[in-house]
Amino acid sequence: MTITEVLQFADRLVFTQTGKHLDDIQETVIKGVWQGKTYSVMADECNHSESRVRDVGYKLWQILSEQLGEDVNKSNFCATIERLKNSYSPNASQVVCIGNNNSFNVCPLKRKNDSSSNKGDEIDLTKKSQYDLTLAPKITHFYDRTPQLQTLSHWITTQNPRLISVLGLSGIGKTTLVKQFIDSNLQQFDLIIWKSIKLSPSLDNIITDIFTLINYEPIQTENKLTQLFNLFRQQRCLIILDDVQELFTSGQFAGQYKTETKNYKTFLSKITELEHQSTVILISQEQCQEMTCLDEELYPVKCLELPGLVDTEILKALGLKDEESWSKLIELYEGNPAYLKDIANLIKNIFFGKADEFVRQETLHLTEDMKFRLSELWERLTPVEQQILLELSKFNQPTSREELRQSLSLSSTDFINGLQSLNKRYLLKPIEGEKTAFNLSPVFREYMRYLSPKLIVV
Repeated sequence: MTITEVLQFADRLVFTQTGKHLDDIQETVIKGVWQGKTYSVMADECNHSESRVRDVGYKLWQILSEQLGEDVNKSNFCATIERLKNSYSPNASQVVCIGNNNSFNVCPLKRKNDSSSNKGDEIDLTKKSQYDLTLAPKITHFYDRTPQLQTLSHWITTQNPRLISVLGLSGIGKTTLVKQFIDSNLQQFDLIIWKSIKLSPSLDNIITDIFTLINYEPIQTENKLTQLFNLFRQQRCLIILDDVQELFTSGQFAGQYKTETKNYKTFLSKITELEHQSTVILISQEQCQEMTCLDEELYPVKCLELPGLVDTEILKALGLKDEESWSKLIELYEGNPAYLKDIANLIKNIFFGKADEFVRQETLHLTEDMKFRLSELWERLTPVEQQILLELSKFNQPTSREELRQSLSLSSTDFINGLQSLNKRYLLKPIEGEKTAFNLSPVFREYMRYLSPKLIVV
């Protein structure tokens, strides 16, 4: 049994008892106990006092003891978990089950010998709400996304879309938004499972994990999709796929599937075509073809494009001074939470938190973390897209399509396809007017200028 499985099992017990998932210190305690560490070592690892870690551990053992109906403490935790493989919990309404991959679940108990209930009253294991949010982030701060949360909630509550894309640049807050929605709406679904394509790209494995979560009989390998859509019809499921851009090939125009991930194309198409009561949420930096080809008025699909933050509350929480300069910072870094956190740390370390001194430098500084994020985007582009961006970075103002076209030695087809692909990646800002114009974000323009001396464009 792995530490991940132990954490997942403990998380479900704690959530059942408290309605909250394990926090960082609780996770540290469980990992530490499982690995035989002392509270002192755990305290050093999580930068808290030993007394604080001991107190969290004491309360955690109380929660687990109440859920399992027996005394659980630091000394017997490991032995208790090992013993509970395939055994009944003293809590009469639950059983601790081991799934097909040795993962633990707390499931409702079928009381086959209970004379007070007839066969028709038995609880179906597949009807119990089940959640696997192991790969979902923990939300410590959430800022200024009320309109987007309301939109997402309205869609799912009243319109039952089968496929939703949450789109935007890296660091803009897509994953945080979806997790915040889930934390407030767990009760709406029979099953919720969160998967990251970056960590688990195989659709076959994801489907297997879904059925393992509900302790379903081993599924037939030849018709997994059919069984999955049967489940989607019978129960209200919410499947979140994060990092969906990882399905697509680098060096090709946006949304082109890798050879090994083309089965997702069939899966996502069937999501919109077949009748069922479930929803799949895609979190991505690129639009997938299955979404861009469909009219939201005619198909059960929705697309939520995430803008930058406008509220200065995030900078207040990050401990900056000179509130009158915060709006300028947000404008410079386009409200991207990841960029703002990076630059706030720099301001605290180099300018003692004085935002005004930083702004007066009149320089848009790129941290190493920003450069890393932007380099990942750059490496996904085609040579055509790279040429367009490098040329556009030479202009300090929006540039018309005609002017940009004349300054590039590209065919009309490559030029138009490149613009469309960059738009799908949220790297271009089309500006409507007498003539269509395009602009780069200040951050990406600065990155292009940093990068251009290092490149030889053919």
